[in-house]
Amino acid sequence: MIRHITRRTRQSGSGRAALAATALGVLVASPFGASAQEAVTFGTNWLAQAEHGGFYQAVADGTYAACGLDVTIVPGGPQVNNRALMLAGKIDFHMGGNMLQAFYAQREGIPVVVVAAMFQKEPQVILTHPGKYDSWESLAGTAPLLIGDNGFNSYYQWMISEYGFTVEQRRPYTFNPAPFLADETSGQQGYVTSEPFAIEREGGFMPDIFLIADQGFSTYSTTIETMADTISERPEAVQCFVDGSILGWVNYLYGDNSAANDLIQKDNPEMTDEQIAFSIEKMKEYGIVDSGETLTLGIGAMTDARNADFYEKMVAAGVIEGGLDITQSYTLDFVNKGVGLELKTTLTGN
Repeated sequence: MIRHITRRTRQSGSGRAALAATALGVLVASPFGASAQEAVTFGTNWLAQAEHGGFYQAVADGTYAACGLDVTIVPGGPQVNNRALMLAGKIDFHMGGNMLQAFYAQREGIPVVVVAAMFQKEPQVILTHPGKYDSWESLAGTAPLLIGDNGFNSYYQWMISEYGFTVEQRRPYTFNPAPFLADETSGQQGYVTSEPFAIEREGGFMPDIFLIADQGFSTYSTTIETMADTISERPEAVQCFVDGSILGWVNYLYGDNSAANDLIQKDNPEMTDEQIAFSIEKMKEYGIVDSGETLTLGIGAMTDARNADFYEKMVAAGVIEGGLDITQSYTLDFVNKGVGLELKTTLTGN
């Protein structure tokens, strides 16, 4: 089994090197030996961005390598389906969106298993013009809402069943903010880490933000998925990748993330320093990565109770049928071990 080793520090002339040493010191001991690096590929679900930062951090500072993995990140994008590549055995791990994907796979008999949840909160938001709506409830049945097809078929159905939003107030969203900017009564979907930044740039104002996770949309997000065979055949590699990713996220949020951001911009040259900084700020402000259960269990945490709660809400909303054994769609074997808590204390002082 992979085992944890005590933290050690190394004297260095640069802050980046010191933080890298801290990360390596709290990581797991390699079961493969110093010279045997197991090649692993991890596919993201979109172009490189700060929302992938912890994974890039673990590559940049050698955290994955410290426990025996040579990790290659394969960025997603509009013409890339990394999940299909994982199903075909071409990549080892995939960054899932939220738990609905895993539930759907279970329904279809596809042996995809979530082994960690890097985001405790779905970053999906509804944006409105400043001061137009004073509460989440005041949006229901009134505001014209620009919602895409995927959102309409998932979280918007929950908004209808849970809060009384209506089909009639929904407007198709084409990922163009112009209709929202032109209508002060409207709302628009987005990610808390992205669209508010774009609206501020294009519209000259910061919109009001309603995070649907804070209204009860209780799914985990930015999951790490793999195939059931990978878990049974390579459990050490799975544990190393999960632990390395957790430590990567701790270092990315609370330490020196410059090397990770360099890798992000190498993979996505259009990503700006300003956008990265905004995304990190919002992930911290809204507790997207580190909040709730992670404060005691460590980043990546999941529980049976919360997955069951989300599943029940999706059944009630008609998004997915009841009667599924959702416990087959995830495992808690690789998380909830407090990995990264000591490192966070070292980096933050509390």
